[in-house]
Amino acid sequence: MKLIGLCSILLVFAGSQAYAYDEREHETIRQTFPSAQWLEVDNVYGSIHVTGYNGNEVQMTVEKIIEADSQSKLDEARREVKLDTTQSADRLKLYVDGPFRCHCGDGHNGVNEAGRRGYRVIYDFELKVPAAMSAELSTVNGGKIELRGTTGDFDLSNVNSSIEVEEISGAGKVQTVNGGVKVVFAGNPQKNCTFKTVNGGIEASFRPNLSADVHLKTFNGSAYTDFDATALPVTASAERRDGKFIYRSNRSSAFRIGNGGPELKFDTLNGSIRIINRER
Repeated sequence: MKLIGLCSILLVFAGSQAYAYDEREHETIRQTFPSAQWLEVDNVYGSIHVTGYNGNEVQMTVEKIIEADSQSKLDEARREVKLDTTQSADRLKLYVDGPFRCHCGDGHNGVNEAGRRGYRVIYDFELKVPAAMSAELSTVNGGKIELRGTTGDFDLSNVNSSIEVEEISGAGKVQTVNGGVKVVFAGNPQKNCTFKTVNGGIEASFRPNLSADVHLKTFNGSAYTDFDATALPVTASAERRDGKFIYRSNRSSAFRIGNGGPELKFDTLNGSIRIINRER
């Protein structure tokens, strides 16, 4: 392994407050959908696991769990929190809706968790999709995102857990806040990719014929690769103050693997970066 960049030691941990609930209800939801170009899963509490297969439909199994302070709060959760499914020619969308959504006027329905509601509704998604299907997956609390065996592009977002991607051949973005990122490519990406976290490490494995321009940024951690690499210049950011330019290092480094190609960006605040040649 080559040491690509140096920084100091790690550690920042993010915690979450736990509550005890008196009532609990479990339901299994199964449904099948026609294939589409994109699968979108927009979750709030719970995990998302997606696996590609040689088929022509989307097979969904959801474990829905309601935890509540009382029976009345459990009934309230049933009324207020729903799984909406919509499908168009190019997109299948699975959307967990409830009063925790801000329903902003800009077209983005984000999460607005102000205060405790007396209940929690967890949706754990298991999906089998046609291997060529692209995936846009997001969750916030209570579970990790896993994507396996697909060749389409991806856009994966988590907040309080990790993301794992295995044996994929597409390109896209992987981003979380409190958790690690692990990606294993069956076929090297032909387009730009971004891998980002705040509190966690990033590990990405590629096939030995990788050609790419790699950009790294870490504050508390180090970066390694066992690919043969050539250093690339990194431009420092600059600002003009009192008639003078002040240049700032952003703790970035860059290098070229093979003949160069798509940009692969790796960014973490508290963690190390490992870029691995699968044949070594």
